[in-house]
Amino acid sequence: MLVLQLPPDIEARLNELSRRTGRSKSFYVRQAILAHLDDLEDVYLAKRRLEELRRDEGDSVPLAELTARYGVDN
Repeated sequence: MLVLQLPPDIEARLNELSRRTGRSKSFYVRQAILAHLDDLEDVYLAKRRLEELRRDEGDSVPLAELTARYGVDN
């Protein structure tokens, strides 16, 4: 379970959307979270990977090697 307090203006918009469509506020909050969760996870993982590379803890492959390996031309 998650308890969330929204600013009054967002709460009002959510109430109005729920009233007009007959769907619950919980439905729309779930939809909003699902719509953005993948992006948030990608950002977190990218930041973590960048930190690893800056600490020289990760392996990397030069772009020239990848293009040669997979036969990709510019």
